[in-house]
Amino acid sequence: MEEKTVLVTGIGGNVGQGIIRNIRELGYPIKIIGTNITPFSAGNHLVDTFYQTPYGYEASFLPVIKQIVNDEHVDLIIPSTDYESYYLSLYNDEIECVIAGSSYEVTERYLDKFLTFEFHNQNKISFAESFLPSTYSNEFEKFIAKPRKGRGSRGLMINPKDTSFLNDKEYMIQKLYEGIEITSAVYRRYGDGDIHGLLTMERSLENGATTFCRVIDEYDIEVMEIAKRMCATQPELRGSFNIQSIVTRDNVVVPFEINCRISGTNSIRSHFGFKDVQYTIDELLWRKQPQSPIVTKGVAYRYLSDVIYPENIDLKGTNQDNFKLF
Repeated sequence: MEEKTVLVTGIGGNVGQGIIRNIRELGYPIKIIGTNITPFSAGNHLVDTFYQTPYGYEASFLPVIKQIVNDEHVDLIIPSTDYESYYLSLYNDEIECVIAGSSYEVTERYLDKFLTFEFHNQNKISFAESFLPSTYSNEFEKFIAKPRKGRGSRGLMINPKDTSFLNDKEYMIQKLYEGIEITSAVYRRYGDGDIHGLLTMERSLENGATTFCRVIDEYDIEVMEIAKRMCATQPELRGSFNIQSIVTRDNVVVPFEINCRISGTNSIRSHFGFKDVQYTIDELLWRKQPQSPIVTKGVAYRYLSDVIYPENIDLKGTNQDNFKLF
């Protein structure tokens, strides 16, 4: 098997770190390049080479990425953040390697939660009822004011007394649905456009990140119907994407956010038979038909551990340095 080079963005976060661990688990001859907006993070020790990059929306982002791709002979980029998914797809024609993910039109739509609502509403695809602050007139008994392009749980306001100060360009109002929160990973094959499979987990979160999850299948039929509608109306939606939903007390599945990329529980779900990182690698690097998912039940917890560097380092901290996990 020929050696390849894969660049994973956003390695300071759990999504990028999970992608890297899944790649390592494959045992494929892959050199991993990691990038992040800060020079040093917990993900650095997982990669062979690290580069600091600007934010995706900065003018210097594209030239820096192009230089890394050229210098490292990168074959594939796997973005781990919504912003980088959008900007890398936007610049796709100027970057001389394969980029995992959907087209820039699709990634833009799912980067902005209100654009998501508008598209789903127009195409009769289930999604949480939403308004812009300027058009909201107390339609909901309970609601959330959230950033249209928020990351994690930052900036959320539950039932604020006043929404008049919120800017339409930055915020939206979304009905607060009460029930079980589930997260569903779906993989649509790049080759033929068919849905390869899905895995759903009930989960608990802290600070926007999953801490506990349990594989369930009670809502797979409903989630699959939503995924099929999404794919039928968007030919350029491809690869792995994530549907975050609430199952109401009436057992209705209501998506409230879509992540148009490999999501944060990738490191967990690969152990339960849904290996979307491997599917991506197999399809985009070696043009292999991915193995069919064989989903198994189970639970997972996340906990903190430490990366210890016993010597002074130059703030690169890659796997070439002396470190200890504790």
